[in-house]
Amino acid sequence: MSNSGVKTDEKKQHFDDIYVAENPVPFKERILDALTYVSDNFNRQSFDRLILPWAEAKAAKGTPLNFVDLAGCFGNTTMATLNGMDYEAIRDNWKDAASARTVAQPRRLNAHVTGIDISHSALAYGQSAGIYDEVIQADLNQPDADTRARIEASLRAANIMISTAALVYLEPQAVASLMDAFAEGGDEGYLLVNFLNPFALEAADATKRTLLERFEFVGSMASRHRMMSPIERENYPGEEWVLLEIWVLRRRR
Repeated sequence: MSNSGVKTDEKKQHFDDIYVAENPVPFKERILDALTYVSDNFNRQSFDRLILPWAEAKAAKGTPLNFVDLAGCFGNTTMATLNGMDYEAIRDNWKDAASARTVAQPRRLNAHVTGIDISHSALAYGQSAGIYDEVIQADLNQPDADTRARIEASLRAANIMISTAALVYLEPQAVASLMDAFAEGGDEGYLLVNFLNPFALEAADATKRTLLERFEFVGSMASRHRMMSPIERENYPGEEWVLLEIWVLRRRR
């Protein structure tokens, strides 16, 4: 467990100081740039292939989609999926504090976006920049009762939930509770999640079982996530890339 309250894999690089920065410029410089964090290109591809056609038809009826970014930090994957931005566009948008104040590309869908994360500063940035319309700050492993109720209500109401490169930080019971809440939603709903390799493989397997017990599997994609940091290369000799498995699932009808 790190000082931030997030469960961590000691063989994996951690970026606690970046996640509490006031804007995403350090995230851009030390993760997007230095580690070639390209995974949002593939998150967008999976979203566009497996969720976007349904979402466009749903949004065209006039009611905003409820979109939740769970453990989304500064909101780069919301920018990729909802705004349609690729890796280079996000990097350019976050090149300095002035540029990062607003999102360079408009949303592709009429949506109400809720950002949920442990970092108060990341959520404050996301709301001020227009990435998130509403935010819930919480330690997802142990939220207080009122916050838990807000999170669960948001997940039940969601039409789309994304949680990318984040579930590895959550305890199994927290994952189960969050997925139960999303599964209880009365409307059709889609979920996009990531699994990292080679980190926390047993936790990833347990999470997959949790998801398959609750949702219909729609599709998947294997891709690169980012380059390994020096400490990760020491812990995993011969490996250069952190790899990503992207899953899309749907509420059972």
